[in-house]
Parts: sequence; C-alpha cells; structure tokens
Amino acid sequence: MIRRMNARAAGFESQLNELLDWSGMADDRVEGIVREILADVRKRGDAAVVEHTRRLDRLEVNSAAELELSAERLDAALEAIPDDVREALELAAERLRAYAERQKGESWTYTEANGNVLGQQVTPLDRVGLYVPGGKAAYPSSVLMNAIPAKVAGVEQVIMVVPTPDGVQNDTVLAAARIAGVDRVFTVGGAQAVGALAYGTETIPAVDKIVGPGNIFVAAAKREVFGQVGIDMIAGPSEILIVCDGHTDPDWIAMDLFSQAEHDEQAQSILLAHDPDFLDTVAASIERLLPDQPRAEIIAKALETRGALIEVADIDHAIELVNRIAPEHLELSFEGAEKRLGDIRNAGAIFVGRYTAEALGDYCAGPNHVLPTSGTARFSSPLGVYDFQKRSSIIHCSPAGAAELGRVADRLARAEGLEAHAQSARYRVEAEG
Repeated sequence: MIRRMNARAAGFESQLNELLDWSGMADDRVEGIVREILADVRKRGDAAVVEHTRRLDRLEVNSAAELELSAERLDAALEAIPDDVREALELAAERLRAYAERQKGESWTYTEANGNVLGQQVTPLDRVGLYVPGGKAAYPSSVLMNAIPAKVAGVEQVIMVVPTPDGVQNDTVLAAARIAGVDRVFTVGGAQAVGALAYGTETIPAVDKIVGPGNIFVAAAKREVFGQVGIDMIAGPSEILIVCDGHTDPDWIAMDLFSQAEHDEQAQSILLAHDPDFLDTVAASIERLLPDQPRAEIIAKALETRGALIEVADIDHAIELVNRIAPEHLELSFEGAEKRLGDIRNAGAIFVGRYTAEALGDYCAGPNHVLPTSGTARFSSPLGVYDFQKRSSIIHCSPAGAAELGRVADRLARAEGLEAHAQSARYRVEAEG
C-alpha cells in the first residue's frame, strides 16, 4: 500500500524527486476557465458574481446583496452549535490570539548625531479577504487561523467569502467567523469570489490581500490576481514528514501519517527511520488501522501514490533529508529532539517530541496552520500577523544632515547620469552653505 525506499540505495535521489513532484496547478483548462470568470467579474461586477454563483453553486439569488449574511445570522449560528464545539472554538481562538500578539511588528526610529531621524513605521492593511472552502468541506479552524492574525494586526475590515452549494450553510464555520471577529460574510465561492475581492463590485468591496485555502480553481484565481492584490500563498496538498528513532508507538506514527493523508488523495505522508524492523511495524499498523478510518479510501490512495516509508542511516541522515524536502509539517519523534532544532533549516512547522501530534497544530496549539507546501518552506514562512502588516521607511533630515547626505547623493547620482537627482540633492547642500 505504501512504498518502501532506502535513502542509501542507488537511484534514491531520482526516486525522491519523483515522489515529491506535484504539478497539480499545471492545468491549462482550469486556467482558461478562471481567466474568463475573472474578466467577467471585472467587467460586469455584481451581475457576473450572481450569474456564476447561480450556475456553479446552484444558489438561487437575484442580487449580490442576497449573498451577504447578517450579523444576526452569525449570532444564530453561534447559538446553534453544540456547547462543547463552541467552547473548543473559543479556547482555540484564545490561544491563537495569545500567540499572534507576540508576532506584532512595532514602529521604531533612531536619531543620528547630525539630527537625522531614520526609522520604520508599521501599519496594518486596511481590508483583507478571507476565502473559506464550502460544500463537502467545512473548516472552521481555517476561519480562526486566517482571521485572528489579521485582527490582531489591526486590519479594520475582514471580508469572508464561503461557497454554499444548494444554499447549505455550515453553522460551525459561521460561528467561527463570529468568534474570530469577521466583519462581513458573503455566500459566494470559486473564481468569482476571488475576482470580486480583487476588483471589487457594487456590493463586495475590493481588498488589499486575499488569504485562505481553496480548490484548484481558487488557487489558480489567486495566482492570476496577484499584483492587483496580495495573496498569502499558492498552497499545494497537505504534507507530513516524520523522523522517528524507532521507539515511538507505531500506531501513533501510523495515525499521524493518516492525519494528513485523509485531507485528499494528493496529500503526502512520509516517515524517515533508521530501523527497517520499525518500518515493518509501522507498515503493519497502517494495514491494521486503515480499514476502521471513515476516510479510508482517500487515505489509501494518498499513501499509495505519494506516501513513503524511507530507511535512513541515522538521525543526522534524516535531518539532511528534512532540509532537502522542506516539509509543511515536520514531526521530530525521537529522544532529545529539542536539541536538534537548530539543525532544521527548512520546515513550515516543527512538532517536537513523541507527544506532539501534528493534529494539535491544526486546531489549537497556537501557531498558525497555514503553512508553506511543496518545498516552499525553503523561502516561505507560516501565515502570521506580519502578513497583515506593511512597513514604511521613515527619513527625516535635519539641515545639517541633508547637506551631509546631499554631497554623497550628488556624487552617486552624477555617476549614474541622473542630473535631476544630483541637482535635487545639491539644492539642500547649497541652502546649508
């Protein structure tokens, strides 16, 4: 069911490249459809949003105004969900806020001897769009993870879009929106929702940045509108990479592999261990535990097509592969794992120790679960408050400072052949005498 590999065997590198390859976004047909929808929304606004929503989500509305949910509807959703679910959402939100507060960037300045003041001003984005999957998927945790850092950053208005095929609304998702402080909610999804957020319509306001997961059409639309607005990332399928010394309960490891494989058939679950007997034991746990999983068919397909149990020489060898793979989720399930944190350069989130299941990070640990995938942890970071803040440089020259810097700028500008730059700087030099 799940392939076995040996990292010391000939041809391993090419096998690993094949395992890691994911080209799910390379679909010309999808991109063509998305471009047409975006162009239509940009041209016709509300009318296009309504038309595509009626066609794709089978939602019978006559105007875009009917797509917006009232504050009373969100309150009703919060009252409708079971008490234990509400309590869990509120506790998770509290932990997310506490973690996010520590991420806030602050403005700063310093003064030079000649009186120049230099610094950085940090300000929040004005308006952010949050895409939340709908239909069969229901991810209230994604609402919390995307909206709370934006609110902690000081974003004035968070606009949430969520598709509701056939008019079916998920109370838990709407309750999460109320708990997270979302300002407006529209029951629209797909590329038309991304276009409405990017370009603005008569009813749905344009935003500065669009965040949140979606299907291949949503991902393609986000990529297409980037530049008109900011986006968080183009996310691929979920991933987990586990490094184990062979002393963790194999059932725990098997279930941790399942926890990502159950997302969809393209999710990736990989285990690195130096003991081949332990890999055998985990494989046996997979076979025994899988039939009882509600999403067994999805898990089986993901493990078969993109999963692997890989034998390595030792922990050092495993960490070398970790940095090569740059996984979204990394579990370090071995003794003394905390001592090896400094060796990990490329990972979205690191779960340290045998008792730290990745699932805790998905819901309530505190750090964000929106993470770089497909090897992009080499240069990207988890979603955080800093994604909803921007920085402006501050330069305030005293007369003496302007003269001092002006002489330098004059010489450099003339060296580049930009006389107006040079003369602009010289004016201040001459004024100071």
